[in-house]
Amino acid sequence: MSIRRPLVLSVALLLTGLHFPSRPLAAPRPSDTSQAAPAQPPAPATAAAGNLERGRYIAENVAMCIECHSGRDASGQIVPGREYLGGTIPFSPPWSNDWATAAPRNAGLPGYTDAAAMRLLTRGSIGRLGVRLRAPMPAFRMTPQDAADVIAYLRSR
Repeated sequence: MSIRRPLVLSVALLLTGLHFPSRPLAAPRPSDTSQAAPAQPPAPATAAAGNLERGRYIAENVAMCIECHSGRDASGQIVPGREYLGGTIPFSPPWSNDWATAAPRNAGLPGYTDAAAMRLLTRGSIGRLGVRLRAPMPAFRMTPQDAADVIAYLRSR
């Protein structure tokens, strides 16, 4: 077994832990209850201009989009030229749940407006239809600029 497979599994399990929302660690409570803070900040109205190279770095080395959204050969290696074209999820959890078995194509972000893609990446795995996506899709909370960079990169694929 290559070292890549345990690494992918470890990252997937870590990201799965991020999929489940938790309460903020040190969220201050407003002293005046009539001014309750919104549950989530509003999504940015427009995407900032994205940097393709930074978006590539985030998608491949930080968010690890390439690991699930790419086709693999029989030995589990990503097939060159099949990056971001969708594929079978290369791992499964040791427990029973509603786990996706395939990841869709995200090259070009088909079916996503820029606003929907921004919401997906900044507000926690909310898909284009407004519903939370299934695990192992992590609930990203990217900054608007990081999300814009990833969107620009994936649109260029």
